[in-house]
Amino acid sequence: MAAPVTQQVSGRAAPAPVLSGPERGQSLADAVAELPVLDASGKRVAFGALFRERQAVVVFVRHFLCYICKEYVEDLAKIPKSFLEEANVTLIVIGQSSYHHIEPFCKLTGYAHEIYVDPEREIYKRLGMKRGEEIASSGQSPHVKSNLLSGSIQSLWRAVTGPLFDFQGDPAQQGGTLIVGPGNNIHFIHRDRNRLDHKPINSVLQLVGVQHVNFRNRPSVIHV
Repeated sequence: MAAPVTQQVSGRAAPAPVLSGPERGQSLADAVAELPVLDASGKRVAFGALFRERQAVVVFVRHFLCYICKEYVEDLAKIPKSFLEEANVTLIVIGQSSYHHIEPFCKLTGYAHEIYVDPEREIYKRLGMKRGEEIASSGQSPHVKSNLLSGSIQSLWRAVTGPLFDFQGDPAQQGGTLIVGPGNNIHFIHRDRNRLDHKPINSVLQLVGVQHVNFRNRPSVIHV
């Protein structure tokens, strides 16, 4: 029996065909690198400018109301900046909502690394990120703390109490992880098959030479 998380709530239509996109060892096309993303103030930045000078881990999330994305980004927020600086790596999250949702999402998750949005999902499309969900076992994620019921209730509550009742992105859009740079060289790409198919964070950090992070029972650090 398929896990409920892999079923589309509005999924009567067949999933869209899988898009083709660049693979590991290839270069990101200049046309994709030139596409804009928006920061929290609405300023347009060329996607390729984010990793022109150094390697970056770029995490594309489904939408900002997704409780799984929220909890995944909460763990991304626990990565010390010093770990990234030692490896000369940038951590970037990209969503697909309006830029107005960036600041509230960062406050909610405690995320303080780089974050942008691609409201038209053009970069998602060019990278071949999936729409719809494949029925595939993704195992137990170390980053998801809520179950389907409690997580969905949390998402609904955030939707109805927010200034605008929307999904803060296309709920059918899946995310993924890209390791790229310096320049347009792609070192790794993972396209999520469903909402639970994100890569464990420490496995990604290992690929870029960043120290592992203890996401369980990690003691809080008090700066004085």
